[in-house]
Amino acid sequence: MGAGHDHGPSPDGAGVPGDYRKRLVIAFGITFTVFVAQAVGSVLTGSLALLTDTAHMLTDTSGLLVALVAATLMLRPPNSQRTWGFRRIEVIAALGQATLLLAVGVYAAIEGIRRLFEPPDVPSTELLVFGIIGLVANVLAISVLASSRGANFNMRAAFLEVLNDALGSIGVIVAAIVIATTGFQQADALAGLLIAALIVPRAFKLMRETTSVLMEFTPKGLDLDEVRRHIVELDHVKDVHDLHASTVGTGLPTLTAHVVVEDTCFTDGHAAEVLHDVRDCVAEHFDVAVHHSTFQIETEHISDHEPESIKHA
Repeated sequence: MGAGHDHGPSPDGAGVPGDYRKRLVIAFGITFTVFVAQAVGSVLTGSLALLTDTAHMLTDTSGLLVALVAATLMLRPPNSQRTWGFRRIEVIAALGQATLLLAVGVYAAIEGIRRLFEPPDVPSTELLVFGIIGLVANVLAISVLASSRGANFNMRAAFLEVLNDALGSIGVIVAAIVIATTGFQQADALAGLLIAALIVPRAFKLMRETTSVLMEFTPKGLDLDEVRRHIVELDHVKDVHDLHASTVGTGLPTLTAHVVVEDTCFTDGHAAEVLHDVRDCVAEHFDVAVHHSTFQIETEHISDHEPESIKHA
């Protein structure tokens, strides 16, 4: 029985975490300052839209702090106790932020519906001022994080938080203008419902994607049936089983499999060639390039003595 694995990085360095701490520190400083200002404003105005936006800003602030801690931990090297280091911390951090966003969205929806029927008096001028302050700050934070938003789950969650809050600030501004020009107090509740409608779908999508990683589902875009078919078509390969694929962190998909080869491969030297061909296959032939793969090369005799639950995986 032979086994082999490939730890080599991809040609473009995929799977290596970048250092985004400076951007996160700047975004955190901006967001925290505006959170304090909006918290004062929500107390002074009694606005649901502003209160919701303030609660959202609180999740932004805490989320960015969590993202900063995660970005720091991700850079710590692996060791014999933590073989992947803290690479998956980005997924946990993003899931936490998404959960907070979802909670804020649900609260805004419930309170917004209630206030449609019982609208409080909201001072439009103060509401407009705090809405503009929030929008300016969020635009600054967006500009800081925009170029890194696709780097990993952690940065994507941070960017989504400030983007959603910017949209929420726009809702606050629109509500203030409508109240000032028409006296329609329900505009505040409608703005709160709009913010909820913007938050909930994005939060749910991020929760679903991060949960898929934590559950070790097959990486998105990688068809294991197609992988199996390609490997079986290689010379000397008779079967593939115990095929599994998962994602450790952004840009770091992994794959393992038992590859059954002809008995003669262990005497004529073809076993090493098969291992090399299988590695190249999963690294080059699919939309998701897997550069961290582990394969067990075995004969039919060895395969026959393995549990059925493994052979049918």
